[in-house]
Amino acid sequence: MGGLSFNGELLQFLQQSPTPFHAVSNLALKLEANGFRQLDENDHWVIEKESSYFVIRNNSALVAFTTGQKDLIANGLRLTGAHTDSPCLKIKPKPEIQKHGYLQLGVEVYGGALLFPWFDRDLSIAGRVDFQTRKGELRSSLIDFKDPVAFIPSLAIHLDRTANDGHKINRQKELPPICLQLSNKSKFSFDDLLVKILRKEPVNKAVETVLSHELFLYDTQAPGMIGLKKEFIASARLDNLLSCFLACKALIDSKPKYSSVLVCNDHEEVGSISASGAQGPFLRSVLERFLQSFSSESDAMERTIHRSDLWSIDNAHGVHPNYSEKHDGQHSPELNAGPVIKINANQRYASNSQSIALFKSLCNENKIPCQSFVMRSDMACGSTIGPITAAELGIKTVDIGVASFGMHSIRELAGAKDAKNLSKVITAFYNR
Repeated sequence: MGGLSFNGELLQFLQQSPTPFHAVSNLALKLEANGFRQLDENDHWVIEKESSYFVIRNNSALVAFTTGQKDLIANGLRLTGAHTDSPCLKIKPKPEIQKHGYLQLGVEVYGGALLFPWFDRDLSIAGRVDFQTRKGELRSSLIDFKDPVAFIPSLAIHLDRTANDGHKINRQKELPPICLQLSNKSKFSFDDLLVKILRKEPVNKAVETVLSHELFLYDTQAPGMIGLKKEFIASARLDNLLSCFLACKALIDSKPKYSSVLVCNDHEEVGSISASGAQGPFLRSVLERFLQSFSSESDAMERTIHRSDLWSIDNAHGVHPNYSEKHDGQHSPELNAGPVIKINANQRYASNSQSIALFKSLCNENKIPCQSFVMRSDMACGSTIGPITAAELGIKTVDIGVASFGMHSIRELAGAKDAKNLSKVITAFYNR
């Protein structure tokens, strides 16, 4: 990525990461290019001082860490966390639907997606496919159709004059995209199509049968800088690949003085309860094995965590000029006005006065403005991996992020200055 600006790298990462599997693959490539070595959970780990490593689970979650120069237990860990998944449409195991001369694909809604923006977009398919080879071996491969191959057409206004008065989408009936025109007598196998696409890659020439897949629809429109002065970033999956990218960038840019960690979990949008989610054992497992390499004391984990801090990074709701009444008047973050501290009395965010003070102090030291977000008291509040990870580890945590519009839409908007500024503060946190 040499020669690209910060936002240029960000846009490239977003474009090349249509699914959590691809995002983790691209994070791994970036880490490897900067001297991080991959560890396998199946192996015995030999971890060295002043070294950098990363671990991948399920191809969709990643933990990267540097061992630092300073004593680990005495100085604690600097951790950041984000998530790799975004709300979207996931293709069902047996997706073929043939009606009126068209092939459609059955889909499930993954997470809390805004559904109307998925209509009338040029969609492609990407994800992971598991298959058996001619020799009977079980293998997995990432796949990306790249070209637009699917479309969910809206019903014309002439056939539903009340469409603009509040239409409720039937997820089973109205979301299957159209992919092909064919007679009802023709037979089509989605698995056979996957075999053909897989065999185009030399490494997958031996594929015999598709056994399973985790495939998602995504918008093929490329990320871009928009606005009269290019002051905004528009893209799919800003929530939360933007945070994964800027935290990874900060870890790479930080000095090797202290032990630092980045965790990018999967399945945040559906509750985080999975082997690769924040409520699963992935992060604790990696930290325990990391600590065992430097201390045999039984309370090493607890003592280290007590001296550690976690920054949970996930996008915040910028005040929308058309819907400003949806915000608390004193807590209405603006795009390009600095990173946002997210606060909730009922622990939907994990920020407390001590963790907020640390974040604000580093913003002040680096002359970067920051903002606060508190949900209106008469509205329900979303959440992040912050409270879950804080509860799992017992670690001081602050929830932060960049202000954005259209969260959970097929295309979201953020400020062009904010990601770089937040990455600077995170780098300072890793160096602290």
